[in-house]
Amino acid sequence: MINWRGTITLENKTMIKYHCETLRKEYQLVGQSLTANFPKGFPDAALQIQSQFAERRHEITNAKDQEVLFSPYMCNGIFATYFACLEVDDLTLIPEGMIGFKLPTVTYAKIYCTTKTIGEAYSRIFEWMKENGYQQKFLDQSCPIEIFYFEENVEEENVEILIPIRED
Repeated sequence: MINWRGTITLENKTMIKYHCETLRKEYQLVGQSLTANFPKGFPDAALQIQSQFAERRHEITNAKDQEVLFSPYMCNGIFATYFACLEVDDLTLIPEGMIGFKLPTVTYAKIYCTTKTIGEAYSRIFEWMKENGYQQKFLDQSCPIEIFYFEENVEEENVEILIPIRED
């Protein structure tokens, strides 16, 4: 595993700490999705499906953690499909109107950030991948994932971004 820790100072002197690493994992997810034009429809489409799903997440009775939202997505530069899901133990209980799927084991480049620093985190993770010789794996039984940690009464929530990387 390769790790990177860095601090970035923004114009307003806010210090943002980033931590990059690799992670190898599979995910079983149940949730809902929405497809919209890209980039015009985003981030509004993402926020819309997350909000709709938050009202129904209690229906997923076999979720590992109701307070952790997984948002895998697929984008071809013209349109994107964005998911709002919970991780589950198995795919036997899928509520009506939802989809269940398994993302097989792959290696991800991972960065920690917050909802306020997600844009900068994407720039940083791709920079870190390039510095370490990693290339993104595109749509070959994989997709990037944003992981949000629900928190009450906070200005910004913790987020993890996972980018699948090629293993040649």
